Amino acid sequence: MSLFVWVMMGIALWHFTVFVPDKFWGGIVGAFVAAVIGAVIVGFAIAGFKIIGRHDLNISVAFEAVPGALLALTASWFYGRHLEEHPRRKRGARRPARA
Repeated sequence: MSLFVWVMMGIALWHFTVFVPDKFWGGIVGAFVAAVIGAVIVGFAIAGFKIIGRHDLNISVAFEAVPGALLALTASWFYGRHLEEHPRRKRGARRPARA
């Protein structure tokens, strides 16, 4: 049940990405995936690498996912911005001649 809570918290935080410029790696879908995966990984690590059952849940389980989702969204945004500023060259493309 805690896995469900972590995923929902990641999705809830993902909704706030509309307030920042869309420079996420993979666009808005990439931001969605990053938020969910980050929330689950950090939530799982904080919980001691176990899934908490339905009867042992409390409100703190939801807040365990917040740092992971925020870190993953931040990393995705900075990596996407980096790729936008430094595009990869195509194979076989020649460099312009220097004068």
